[in-house]
Parts: sequence; C-alpha cells; structure tokens
Amino acid sequence: MCGFSGFLDPDIRVPASRWPSLLDNMGACLRHRGPDDGGRWLDVEAGIGLSHRRLAVLDLSPAGHQPMVSDGGRFVIAFNGEIYNHMALRAALERAGAAPEWRGHADTETLLAAFKAWGVEKALQATMGMFALALWDRAERTLTLARDRLGEKPLYYGWQGPVLLFGSELTALKMHPAFVGEIDRDALTLLLRHNAIGAPHSIYRNIRKLTPGSWVAFSGAAAPGDWPEPRPYWSLQEVAAAGLAAPFEGSPEEAVGALEAQLAEAISGQQLADVPLGAFLSGGVDSSTVVALMQARSSRPVRTFSIGFHEQGYNEAQHAKAVARHLGTDHTELYVTPEQALAVIPQLPAIWDEPFADSSQIPTYLVAQLARQHVTVALSGDGGDELFGGYGRYFLTQKLWGKFGRVPYPLRRASAAMMRHLRPAQWDALLSLMPGLLRSNASGDRLHKLAEMLSARDGTTFYRQMISHWKNPAALVPGSVEPDRPALQADNGLLPHMMLTDALNYLPDDILTKVDRAAMAVSLETRVPLLDHRVVELAWRFPATFNIRDGQGKWLLRQVLRRYVPRELIERPKMGFGVPIDSWLRGPLRDWAEELLSERRLREEGFFDPAPIRQKWQEHQRGDRQWHYYLWDVLMFQAWRDHHHGEEASPRAMDMPRSAG
Repeated sequence: MCGFSGFLDPDIRVPASRWPSLLDNMGACLRHRGPDDGGRWLDVEAGIGLSHRRLAVLDLSPAGHQPMVSDGGRFVIAFNGEIYNHMALRAALERAGAAPEWRGHADTETLLAAFKAWGVEKALQATMGMFALALWDRAERTLTLARDRLGEKPLYYGWQGPVLLFGSELTALKMHPAFVGEIDRDALTLLLRHNAIGAPHSIYRNIRKLTPGSWVAFSGAAAPGDWPEPRPYWSLQEVAAAGLAAPFEGSPEEAVGALEAQLAEAISGQQLADVPLGAFLSGGVDSSTVVALMQARSSRPVRTFSIGFHEQGYNEAQHAKAVARHLGTDHTELYVTPEQALAVIPQLPAIWDEPFADSSQIPTYLVAQLARQHVTVALSGDGGDELFGGYGRYFLTQKLWGKFGRVPYPLRRASAAMMRHLRPAQWDALLSLMPGLLRSNASGDRLHKLAEMLSARDGTTFYRQMISHWKNPAALVPGSVEPDRPALQADNGLLPHMMLTDALNYLPDDILTKVDRAAMAVSLETRVPLLDHRVVELAWRFPATFNIRDGQGKWLLRQVLRRYVPRELIERPKMGFGVPIDSWLRGPLRDWAEELLSERRLREEGFFDPAPIRQKWQEHQRGDRQWHYYLWDVLMFQAWRDHHHGEEASPRAMDMPRSAG
C-alpha cells in the first residue's frame, strides 16, 4: 500500500523549475503511507506531474518503483493498493499475446499491461483488489483517476484555480501553491449528521472524493472548472438489485458451503505478500471468521492482534484471546490505559486530515500501532454487518417502525411533544417507580431520542433519523445547505434498504476511512476480505431469512464460523469498538472541550450557531442527556481547524490533560 499525489497544470502556472521540488514536497507529506521508497515523474510540456510514496509489499526490488512507465512508454501510473489476482491477469495477458517482457512481479506492472491491452474500464473490471490510481496516457494526453469497488482506498481531486490537484490525502494537495482551502459549509453539515464527510464531498470547496467503483478522465487540455462525470465500472446498487431479483436457490446449508468457499478463496488471495502478514482479532463473528479461515490455510500460526481496556463495558480482549487460543494463532494483546488512549487525541487531526468524528478511531489507531510492531500487512473483518445484517439498529428500527408506523402521523407528533415535555432525568425518576417495566440505563434519554424520530413519515426517513447525529445540521451551520444524498427506495423491504444505505455510505465514508487512515499513519497495510466483490455479490443473493434468524443477524456467517470455533466462544451480545468519550468529556477532556466549545469562540469563528451546542454541552455536563456523539462531531472539527488552519483559528494548541480522572 502506498500514497500518491499530483497535478495537471496545462498552462504551466507554476514555473517548471519548481516542479521537481514541489512534487517531492507533496510526496513527503505521504511518507507515512509509503516509507520504503519515493519517486516522481513529470512532463512539463504536457502539464502533468506525479509523485509517489511506496510501502513495499509485493516485489520488494527496485522493479516495483513508482511512478511506473509502461512497456513502450505510453502509460505512466501512480498506484496505491493491491491487485490480488494480478498473477491470473498476467497469465491471461500472456495467453492473448499481450504481455510485455516482465521486469519484476509487482502488481502495478501487471495493471499497466492490462490498461494497454484492454483499455481502462475492462482492465478495472478484471481486477480483484483495493486501490486508487492516477494513470496518464501520453498518447491521448488524458489523466484517468480510479478507485476500488467498495472504497477501501481514498482519492481526492479538484480544481484549485487553473490547476487540477489529486492525491491520496488532502495534506499533499495543500503543498501546491494553487491550493485555496476554502471550507465548504455544506459539507460540514454532513460531518454533523454522520460524523464523516461522504463522497463525493470533501471539507474543501472544489475538492471532491471519487466515488467507489468509478473512474473519471480529464483531458490534458481540460478547462479549469471542467468536471467530467465519473463513470461506474461496478455498481453496488446494481449488484444488490440483481441479487434481490435472482436470489440463491439452494438450501441454507448449501448457502453456508458456498459462502465458506468464496470467503476462503478471497482470504487465500489476500494472504499474498512478500512481507510479514497478520490479522486484527476482536473475538467477534467477523474478525474470528477471517482469522479461522486464514489459520485453516496456513502451515504456521497466524499473527493476530487485539487491544483491551480495563473498563469492562469496552473490553473484548478476553474473548479475542479465547478464540486465538482455540485456533492456535500467535496472539498479541495490549491492555490500554486511559492515559494511553487520551494521548492519541492530540494526533487525530493530523492522522485524519479531513474532519472525522467516529471516536472508535482511537482504539483503531492503537491496534494498528500494535500490529505494525510485528507485521506490515493486517487483514480485518470489516463489512460483515453491512453484508449479513449484523447491526442491532436494523432490528430496533424494524421493531420500532413496525409499531409506530401504524400510528397516524399527527398522533405520532403529539406523542413526541409529550415525551419532550419531561426532561430525561424526570423520566428516569418516573420510570424508576415501575419495577421491571421499561427500566434501563438512561431510559429517559432514549425516550427523548425516540421523540426526535417520531416525526418521520416513512420507514426510510425513520432509519435516516436513527443513524443521524444532529437531525437538522443545516440549522447549526450558518449559510449552509445540506447536500442531498442519493435517495434509495425500500421497494424490497426496510432491511435491504438499511443494509444498502450503510454499505453505500457508512462503510466507505466512516469504517473504511477510519481503518485506512489509522493503519497508514503507522505504515500498516490493511486488507478486507469480506469486501472481495465476489463475496459481496454472493451475499446480496442470500434471502433475508438466511441472515436473520431468532432476532439475530449474520446467521450464515455464524454457521461458517461454527465449523471452526465452538458456539460458546462467539455467542454474546455485540460490543462496539469504542472508548468512554461520554465520561471523558465530563472528566479529563472537560477543560479542553470547554475551550473548543466556548460561546465566544464559536461566535467569533462563525461556523456554528453557539446556542444549541452550548445547550447540549451543559445538558451533558449535568448528566441530563448523553450528547457525546453530537459534541464529538463539533470537537473534531474545531480541533482539525486548529491544526490545519491555526493562523485562522483561535490560538489554541491541542494541549491535553494527562490524567484520566
């Protein structure tokens, strides 16, 4: 895995004498993504420059150096990722008489030959892998940008004045003198709703993210502001529609066998590496399945890694250890103190150079840091919940909407108003008088959250409210309009709608972004075998009854796992991979957060209406409500702005308390 950046400057607005150092500086910003080697390629006459940083995983020799020029010299590529089937592609090229004289065994060289032989779209469709790339066609003077099917690897691009900038991370783009860096208030609303800014938007105006499964081509003579439409070479929406229209026809037992075989093939391909390789292991269904299939196909103990917390509500380490012991892996665990977790927070705006507010970013970084001490590549179990119906919110949404959706809309609105009439603490006191009935932690808080969703007119809107943080973020950001996201219908039922919504948005924008940046910050390559597109296509063919049984999701995946791990080691309530941000904001993070959220600062900076933020901050401090997710969204933007726009923001460094309280 690597990182790249570059620019298309047909009018040579930057003097040609500066191009080499400019490209080197852009590459230096991505050294964490590729510490093993760096290179640049430029053609001043054509107005194109490419910079690359390499993390050597396949073909550690100089034959894998990038940017790489194709046989014959027509194409030049800067590539980030892995093509797992590149040896099969080589064989196909050789059979067709289209193979060059291979210089090494790097997948980048294979990809160049495929582009030359088959063209861009057919070559992309032939790949099995994760990637982002920039391809310059010297004959046609065309720049092509492409991204993998599910969005494992990032790719930003956009016009800044007369120059088109592109790259793996925003930090590299900022090194170019054309970069403006105007914050997009509309995109900021997406951060507040979903704790991440989803493609095609970015935090900066006129900088976009390429959507997963697509490619876009710019002419070398493109006019500034020309935005060609990205072209899909693979569509998850089409895959889902096709799978629902032509479901798997075998028995559940046959489906288990088919899934196991396809997963095994995907995992086998993703164990290809010329460097040490291991896996994250939480002890949950997804990561345990990946590790079990890895170990079954390995002659040596697989290296596995997990972190634990001394707070039991956040600790899965003992479960991971039990699974590792049963499978016989070479397991490493680290119990993290609150001080160690808190120490990560000042680094977050540098690791995620676009505002990102999923607080599980902290343990994700810590487990990546642990793994990198032993391996260069780690497989993860991400994607199982979206593909096999694993999130608890799917069941909760269907249960709640099944009840409340039958109630006439005016009556639902009146019920919501009644719920808001009492403060959460008052509801808690009232509910405490009802032994055994509706008693749970923060039940008053849950009633208020339910009241926020009862105004939904249909199940899809109800689910959108369920997964939203700030329910009306445009009201919080002056001068903003929240961008429309593609509307997905629930023609096949609410469950497929929820799963597809998450696979299209939450998975690439949050989960995969979190893992990529956390791992790349420590130069660790991560691979996600559950997102092999053949697994995804098979998963969407399985009927809902194959995934949802007895009020529990991922039935098929569980059956695969039970062939390797006893049920008692796996079956337990699902636990999130998180940290106690709620209590930290009332304790060791309170002073830091108070300054970032001060009414004076918020008003002077002008990005937020201070009133609702201050209200939620005070309610959280009193313990009236649990607003930590909402507040973390704002805090991560504020901290990011301090780090990246310090000269414009308040003169406040991210000085953090060292005590956990």
